[in-house]
Amino acid sequence: MANKRRKYRLAMLDDTTLREVFHFRVSLLGAISVITLSTVLFIVLFSVLIIFTPIRNILPGYSESLRQQLIQESARVDSLQSSLTMQRQYLDVIKQLAAGDIRSDSVQSLDSLQRVERTQILEERSEVTETFMAQYEQRERDRLTLFDGAANRAVPQLYRPVRGSVVRVAHPATHEFATVVRTAKNESVLAVMRGTIISIERAENSTFTIVMQHTPYMSIYRQVAKPLKAQGALVEAGEAIGLMDGTKELELEIWDAGTFVNPEEVIVW
Repeated sequence: MANKRRKYRLAMLDDTTLREVFHFRVSLLGAISVITLSTVLFIVLFSVLIIFTPIRNILPGYSESLRQQLIQESARVDSLQSSLTMQRQYLDVIKQLAAGDIRSDSVQSLDSLQRVERTQILEERSEVTETFMAQYEQRERDRLTLFDGAANRAVPQLYRPVRGSVVRVAHPATHEFATVVRTAKNESVLAVMRGTIISIERAENSTFTIVMQHTPYMSIYRQVAKPLKAQGALVEAGEAIGLMDGTKELELEIWDAGTFVNPEEVIVW
């Protein structure tokens, strides 16, 4: 312990005159204390940056876990809505009984009524229902499958590039090929597919345009406030490539070997 507290003199000398320019005294215990304190401060600062800043959006797996959480919360909301509907139907029956509108011996349980109604719906599908189901199935097939010339190639389901509301859809007939999405501040811009960033260009309004090549598809992201990846970087699907500042709206375009692909048909917003 005594050796650790022993003071050492570190001096800096002029090479030509050998005159001492600077010196300080330090012990081994003091040096260890400074290194330990610096390491602890670095770990605390790094943890605060990860937890309380948008830097966590670039961590691998964060976007996927957030997507799974949103799916679970959506299923929970649907379950709560179904329970609330059943409770309201039950209260309606109680109110009718109290008012004398129906007799108690003519009341069936809500569960039995729902089972009968569901059985009738499943067994007796009307012509209107058949037509609706056929149109719905056709729309789903058209949304998930695109055709490239004479070749038939299925387009995979793409990641939603950003959380927000679609304010304008693409209209190829009027040469408007971008789907415009309004976002909140510090929202992450995600890659719709696995690919390589081939271009990052700065626009006149100080935003950035990021172009990704997915072979054979290409995605273009305009009005990005800050890119998080460098040109030439290989990016996985759903990985953050930029940030929005909340003042601009993201403009997304998707192309298939020079053929326009409507983002509304391949992305679930």
